[in-house]
Amino acid sequence: MTDIAKLIENTIRADVRAVGSYHVPDSIGYVKLDSMENPYQLPEELRAELGTRLAEAALNRYPVPSYRTLKDRICSKLGVPEGYDVLLGNGSDELITILATTIARQEREAGSKRAVVMAPVPAFVMFSRSAQFAGADFVGVPIKSDFSLDLPAMLAAIAEHKPSLLFLAYPNNPTGNLYDADDMVAIIEAVGEHGIVVVDEAYQPFARVSFMERLPQHPNLVVMRTLSKLGLAGIRLGYMSAAAPLLAEFEKVRPPYNVNVLTQVAAEFALDHLDVLDRQAGLLNEERTRLAAALAALPGVEVFPSAANFISLRVPDAERACAILHGEKVLIKNLSKMHKLLANCIRVTVSTPEENDQFLAALKTSL
Repeated sequence: MTDIAKLIENTIRADVRAVGSYHVPDSIGYVKLDSMENPYQLPEELRAELGTRLAEAALNRYPVPSYRTLKDRICSKLGVPEGYDVLLGNGSDELITILATTIARQEREAGSKRAVVMAPVPAFVMFSRSAQFAGADFVGVPIKSDFSLDLPAMLAAIAEHKPSLLFLAYPNNPTGNLYDADDMVAIIEAVGEHGIVVVDEAYQPFARVSFMERLPQHPNLVVMRTLSKLGLAGIRLGYMSAAAPLLAEFEKVRPPYNVNVLTQVAAEFALDHLDVLDRQAGLLNEERTRLAAALAALPGVEVFPSAANFISLRVPDAERACAILHGEKVLIKNLSKMHKLLANCIRVTVSTPEENDQFLAALKTSL
């Protein structure tokens, strides 16, 4: 009989064997404040209409491969510059994988070295994981203690490593802040024709600022977004825009039919009612202000500025705080192990007033 341990040793890459899978905790029975989801559903009458639309979807057929009707809605309603198109993905996670795979040049290619993917850190973990699994090297450049970009360090790293792909999250996850736009432009220009700069705008509905309109000014710029934070996390749809020649290269790596027909129907319907989702984002921004002020008034708590639908904060003992919150059936994210800059930091999703108050009450008992 085949020895399964030997089989794994002989077939699975050593670097894959050495890491754990992406862990998502069980949230059944908990107030779920760890994943930056919109807590509001569509109004009842819209849910009923959406149900009818979904029932009429042709589940026996593959999706129309061009996704033209959905792309047109995204371009017209979400600020994509005239003459630019989008590429769709199963969430922005798939888009990150497509980007990393497309640029993952190997040493065996004539006159080249392994491609480098770069990002300021701490950052979204999928930037480094996707680089690793694609066969590229990841270089993280630490941000400053106030969570702003260390521009001289970034420029020095760009000159040394010449990254093929560089991610800038705007706002950044897990810190929540917006990087200085002039610093970001300097980075885009420094990378130049040697690499692609991806501005990840997952939280744009809350930040209300964007690099999308700058696409025509920077041929090496990609702007990537997701509909997850806007209120559609369950349908898993991301999109990115860039100059047409770049999109054509990424399209070669995109799996066929990667967005299912139910996602397409739901997304088109939701975009026809974008005003509802925008109002929900406005409510969450109001709650973000209220929650941040309440947290700042607590003893020993340091609250960091946020332009996203979450707040990061430093508490006296993050492990204790998370354990007590867990015991109170409130899920948040302990950031302490991500990076030394995040020592004793936790992250909480901004939710409804009731869930935010439940979090506040539980957190007070831990201080």
